Amino acid sequence: MISEVTMPSMGADMTEGTIVKWLKNEGDEVKRGDKLAEIETDKTVVEMECYNDGILKKIIVQEGQAVPVGDLIAYIGDAGDEVPEGSFNASDNVAPQSANSIETVENQTPNPSPSIGKVKASPIAKKLATELGVDLTSINGSGPGGRITREDVEEASKGSASGDSIQGSEDSNSVPLTPMRKAIAGVVSKSKSEIPHFYISNSADMSEVIKMRSEFNEKNSVKVSVNDIVLFAVTQALKKFPKFNSSFNDGNLIEHKNINVGMAIALPVGLIVPAVLGCEDKSLTEISDSAKDLASRAKGSGSPLTQEENNGATFSVSNLGMFDIDEFVAIIVPPQSAILSVGKANDEVIVKEGNMVISKIMKMTLSVDHRVNDGAEAAMFLGELKEILETPNQIFG
Repeated sequence: MISEVTMPSMGADMTEGTIVKWLKNEGDEVKRGDKLAEIETDKTVVEMECYNDGILKKIIVQEGQAVPVGDLIAYIGDAGDEVPEGSFNASDNVAPQSANSIETVENQTPNPSPSIGKVKASPIAKKLATELGVDLTSINGSGPGGRITREDVEEASKGSASGDSIQGSEDSNSVPLTPMRKAIAGVVSKSKSEIPHFYISNSADMSEVIKMRSEFNEKNSVKVSVNDIVLFAVTQALKKFPKFNSSFNDGNLIEHKNINVGMAIALPVGLIVPAVLGCEDKSLTEISDSAKDLASRAKGSGSPLTQEENNGATFSVSNLGMFDIDEFVAIIVPPQSAILSVGKANDEVIVKEGNMVISKIMKMTLSVDHRVNDGAEAAMFLGELKEILETPNQIFG
């Protein structure tokens, strides 16, 4: 049976995607789970997976073309299946011009064509730049690898059209948001307006676990970071408190079987939160390896992130300790129901068994969706996480 392949949604903020590269050709046999294409979103490039077995019968949207989420991009079927009549490539979807419209264009003096040259831009961006009279060489692309997107051209056009009017005063300028910044703005605005957040904080004495980490790293080829330890400890706490590994959707609580921990990664153009998948079955060193690989690929080294890695987190961790931040509060990433923020482990004087000692204290704040969990449950979850972090044998075995 013939099946439609549509542009997938790879995030709550995604409205359209660009086909960067087809990984299969027409006529190729495909299986469920195969990597079908590389899709460029406002934030990154993601590998799209195939959800049907069969043959890639026809590619509708060509490389470099952008289409809205849900639009048809290809057909998959069996050997004897025929592609429905009326299928066409997006590049062929151009309305024919009437004789009158052609005559009108010929009698007009066209705008000077902008200098396109060998800039890195999608075909739709180049076409739009020509139509709007925008010089692509003057635009800093916000897409992966500096690629100029349609949104970049639209913003540049707005800026040139408004001229001096974009200046708030002699001492300030109005700077258009990049597509990625717009996407982030959309997500956090949706989160804060729709999710009833509450926050609960605690701190963990990291002295012993940091000491054991140093000893572990001296003896093993895999070097684990404090962040790796936090990801592992969070996974163990989520096993005991699975409601924090769930999502709220249309009045229902979606309980996730897999623990996919999102890891906030800062890129030059913004923030993404890809997931370390299947943490429930991973050891500390396996989580460490996966986290390093995920961060490397998110920053453009190696293969693109998969669709599930980009959009499959069930709980997230944001760590700003490496930036010398003591504590902060993070915003929940929809549709997740909680996110943990952790700061730097600082030297602090505390009382242990009646004696004042200097310990490495790390502050933690849990942001929670009140529709899913309550304060007492959040306190118990954070208490469990604190106990795991302060009991190194639970981490290093």
